Amino acid sequence: MNIPTGWQVDIGLEIHAQLSTEAKIFSGASTTFGNAPNSQACAIDLGMPGVLPKVNAAAYEKAVRFGLGVSGTINRESRFDRKNYFYPDLPKGYQITQMDLPIVVGGHVTISNEDGTQKVIHITRAHLEEDAGKSIHDFKPTQTGVDLNRAGTPLLEIVSEPDLKNASEAVAYAKAIHHLLTYLDVCDGNMAEGSLRFDANISVRRVDAEALGVRSEIKNLNSFRFLEQAIHYEIERQIDTLSAGGVLAQDTRLFDPEKLETRAMRSKETATDYRYFPEPDLLPVKIDESFIDRIKASMPELSGTRASRFETSLGLPTADAQLLAGDRSLGDYFEQLATLSGQPRLAANWVKGDILSRLREQDLNISECPVSPEAMAELLGLTVENVVSGKTAKAVFAALWEGDAISASTYVKEHGLEQVSDTSAIEPLVTELLREHPKQADDLKAGKSKLMGFFVGKVMQATSGTANPQQVNEILRAKLGL
Repeated sequence: MNIPTGWQVDIGLEIHAQLSTEAKIFSGASTTFGNAPNSQACAIDLGMPGVLPKVNAAAYEKAVRFGLGVSGTINRESRFDRKNYFYPDLPKGYQITQMDLPIVVGGHVTISNEDGTQKVIHITRAHLEEDAGKSIHDFKPTQTGVDLNRAGTPLLEIVSEPDLKNASEAVAYAKAIHHLLTYLDVCDGNMAEGSLRFDANISVRRVDAEALGVRSEIKNLNSFRFLEQAIHYEIERQIDTLSAGGVLAQDTRLFDPEKLETRAMRSKETATDYRYFPEPDLLPVKIDESFIDRIKASMPELSGTRASRFETSLGLPTADAQLLAGDRSLGDYFEQLATLSGQPRLAANWVKGDILSRLREQDLNISECPVSPEAMAELLGLTVENVVSGKTAKAVFAALWEGDAISASTYVKEHGLEQVSDTSAIEPLVTELLREHPKQADDLKAGKSKLMGFFVGKVMQATSGTANPQQVNEILRAKLGL
């Protein structure tokens, strides 16, 4: 949507990312998705009398990885606090979170706008906290069920500055954070399973107003599409209200994806309402330089840096470099293949073409690719050395994919697919074809160059695709004096 003239919009996102740890943040209970309701909520998650929480170090490792990825400041000392509120799916009556001393402060990511321009979005903070359970409202017609499997699941809440000015920027930022979280293995990013959720804080103001407007927070948006739709509606609602002389109230809202509208859930709580105070059962957590240095050493090359290197060092076009570097595992596969084959451009063409096409057809990821980089490198070597033609290479690739070939070389030899480059074997075929098709030969000689493909195709057909097309082309030109 276009923002009406005379108005400006300020949007900040709070992104809740479930950390990809095996256990919860303060207990050893499993974080596995899809188990029977209430089957993995232990006494610590439920806040039973006499139990004490203990911080899962893996959650800190994930949080530090994210902080390093956005060039944020890692607090060497962080502290947990109690946030008090009373919901059926919060059995303790409070949530353990980080209020005053979060693990990450500051940082930024760069997004690309639809017009190709780039914009830096600043991050206020990222803090650790535990998730609540889940209320199941369609459990029975008149009752709500509560599943506490998620209670205690580790979350990293990432809070942005209100730098976003429209829904497109908000979605671009959300996608950038999603990409970084999954690339660094901080979060699996599965929104269908609740691993990533967005809260959007939206306010509008006149273009000449210095202070931010009254904001509404839209909670628990679990897709990029819903995020965009909710922001569009909320901007329109707020501007329409103010334009008509109305007054906005700071509130918390929910988005109805069927009606494509937001509705008020409750008035917006303040920090005072939550009665924050330091968590008495957990000491402040101090991390030393060796902890951070160890995580730094394990950090992968970020996708933007890797894409630039693929361009400058390997000579890939920008679009190819960005595609291959955008997925960490895909980039690893490509780089291994490029190194083994010594043919980065050819390797890129195969990976972004035939390999990705097959993976998408069968809904597989690159880690499940049945053709290893070593096997692909051997196949690429056969094409570079003119042992097989491009068409034959695709047939060999199909055999490797389906498991019908032990190796490219073996398959080629067993099926007699070696490319024929012997002039004495090809020349008689060319001579015969020119005799059989005199008109086409004359037309080719007269300048109708497209007929070259006609004759090359005939030779390839006669040799079951084993003739070297380049060799055929050269013989034809010699015989016709081209």
